[in-house]
Amino acid sequence: SGRPVKKGWMSSGFGYRTDPFTGKKTYHRGLDFAGKRGSEVVAVASGVVTRAKKAAGYGNVVEIKHADGYSTLYGHNKEVLVKEGEVVSKGQTVALLGSTGRSSGPHVHFEVHKNGKIVDPLRYVRSK
Repeated sequence: SGRPVKKGWMSSGFGYRTDPFTGKKTYHRGLDFAGKRGSEVVAVASGVVTRAKKAAGYGNVVEIKHADGYSTLYGHNKEVLVKEGEVVSKGQTVALLGSTGRSSGPHVHFEVHKNGKIVDPLRYVRSK
C-alpha cells in the first residue's frame, strides 16, 4: 500500500482515457505519477524483483512479485537501481523517475496485478 513516489502527483488514472499520442480512447492499465526527472520511485511492498530491464512501451521497467499473488510494475524510469532476483523492502528506492518508452513526460506508470490479472491500483495507493 502507498504511493510509488516520494514526491510527485497522480497525473493519470486507471481505465479508459484519451491517449496522449493518438487522441483516441484507450484502456490505461495503471496510474501515472508525475514528478521531477530523477526523483525516487519506491516499492509499495516487500518482494522479489522479477524484471529489471527495458520493455516495449514501458521503457526501463521494474516488476516486483509480492506475497498473496500480488505483483507491481513501475515503468518509464530514467534508471533502474535493482537487479532481477533482488529482495526489496517496502519504501526502498528501486528506480529513478523518467520518461523512457512510450511516454509524454517524466512520470512513473504504476500497475498492480493480483494472480496475473490487472486491478485498479487506486485502492492500494489510498490504503496507506
